[in-house]
Amino acid sequence: MDIVRFAFPSAVHKSLSALWRSVPFLLGIIFLVGFVQVFFPVRFVSMIFHHNVFLDSFMGSVIGSVMVGSPITSYVIGGEFLNQGVSLTAVTAFVVAWVSVGVVQFPAESTMLGRNFSLLRNSLSFLFSILVAMLTTVFLRFL
Repeated sequence: MDIVRFAFPSAVHKSLSALWRSVPFLLGIIFLVGFVQVFFPVRFVSMIFHHNVFLDSFMGSVIGSVMVGSPITSYVIGGEFLNQGVSLTAVTAFVVAWVSVGVVQFPAESTMLGRNFSLLRNSLSFLFSILVAMLTTVFLRFL
């Protein structure tokens, strides 16, 4: 019982301090959503995505591959894309590529892990992001 009594204030303190440290990150996400809405209007998004399974998954993977950020940010942007009428295939490819392909991080990755390994990993991740996006939408049609 004494352990619980002494651990509880410590756990609450750690949780509150972690929440406080995440406030700038949460504000950044709010600003990012505004940025996406202003700089990616519905016309622009509809020019890129045409509701073609193959083309949408490819373009979603390309955009996700070159953008940088935390995975939670990709979910916010993906949600905004869905709100603007982008297909689920494109958004899925975007999110998977954002998390798994690192075009911007390629120089650092190739220095640390080797150029051939980095090329192979990024290429396979790009191809699998397209495949995962197509398979996800096919399987979701059965639900």
